[in-house]
Amino acid sequence: MNWKEIYKSKLVSINDAAKTIKSYDRVFVSPASATPLDLLNELFGRYEELEGVELHSGQLLYPLPVLADPKYQGHIKWYSFFIGVYERMAYPKRLINAASVHLSEVDKYLHDVARVNVLVADVSVPDDEGYMYFGPMGVSQSGTVSQYAEKIVVQVNKYQPRVNGEFHRIHVKDVDYITEKDHELPELPQTPITEIEKKIATLLLPMIPDNATIQIGLGGLANAVGYGLEGKKDLSVHTEMITDSMMHLAKKGVITGTITAAFALGSNDLYRFAGESKQVFLKPIHLINQVDAIAQYDNFISINACLMVDLTGQVASEGIGTRVVSSTGGASDFVRGATKSKGGKSFICLPSTTIKNDITTSNIVMSLPPSTPVTVQRSDVQYIVTEYGIADLYNRSIQDSAKALISVAHPEFRDALKEEAIKAGYLL
Repeated sequence: MNWKEIYKSKLVSINDAAKTIKSYDRVFVSPASATPLDLLNELFGRYEELEGVELHSGQLLYPLPVLADPKYQGHIKWYSFFIGVYERMAYPKRLINAASVHLSEVDKYLHDVARVNVLVADVSVPDDEGYMYFGPMGVSQSGTVSQYAEKIVVQVNKYQPRVNGEFHRIHVKDVDYITEKDHELPELPQTPITEIEKKIATLLLPMIPDNATIQIGLGGLANAVGYGLEGKKDLSVHTEMITDSMMHLAKKGVITGTITAAFALGSNDLYRFAGESKQVFLKPIHLINQVDAIAQYDNFISINACLMVDLTGQVASEGIGTRVVSSTGGASDFVRGATKSKGGKSFICLPSTTIKNDITTSNIVMSLPPSTPVTVQRSDVQYIVTEYGIADLYNRSIQDSAKALISVAHPEFRDALKEEAIKAGYLL
């Protein structure tokens, strides 16, 4: 049979595709804009027929019912290795399980710990050779999982772009079931840039040389830095995530090198760019985030945000206390990779204070609150940046780190921090 005949032989309705998921299956769901939404909704509709189904994914862009209603418990359970806004709302209700996984290790998590046996993914319309593409988001894990999944079910969606890369597509002969349902891809709204983030970006930008290779995280700070790079020349990208600001820089001719990434997350314009641009090359995230893969570039610049830092340099990015905000992600991967790069620099940024219920608190603290996870170890941290300056902590003593961090804390909290540091024996 030719590929079109094979395609037709595997084509089933959305309802029948959902019925291929059986009790106790461990399913990897392609994340974010690659989530097969219609297939999942059909699956949720038959939850009472199922027991012990596990769905593993990350960074959801849809408010799925399984994250809001306890009736699915015991039938279908959601597991997340990277928490986004919808998972964050579900977590306090204990409607999801959250895994603490470096993204450089996510392949091992899915294969060895989650032991997924089924892949469900949103894919593009086949090309002339019969290949369906995992799209700007799906390449991050789906191609790898497809190598060992016992059952592969795909939802063909005309809005899913074809992309260039490695493990970026799958042939119709290699899937078990195909269903068709078009839907617009969900966007990640752009976070507004605050005045403090603009100040932080202003401090950072002079430290980024021309010809650098960059990695920028998510949020307003990333946008402030990204759009602020317009004055640079001949940049390249090696990053988990391609952002709208990177697309802007590429179109302006600032990024002239390859944009190597695991996924693109943002607007539909960005998704189309990721599919159409010859600069973009996508790979599974565990390959992108390997320290040696990052360190191979000279002048590698890593810029990420965090929530809180203690006076020894321990960085909290996932949450404060037992409150979960995000996940382990790739911060440590890129911090370590950047510091091993010749001429590389790693910046971890945060506003000096947080205001909640009209109460202002410092984000640079003597000690992290109890149960706060440490996302980046103090021995890996290079630069901590607030709107008040840049603290160089790399290979510094605890005493020197404490002094440097107090100097970039909000002025109203510096005296109290110094007193606490003296009591703790950090300062004389």
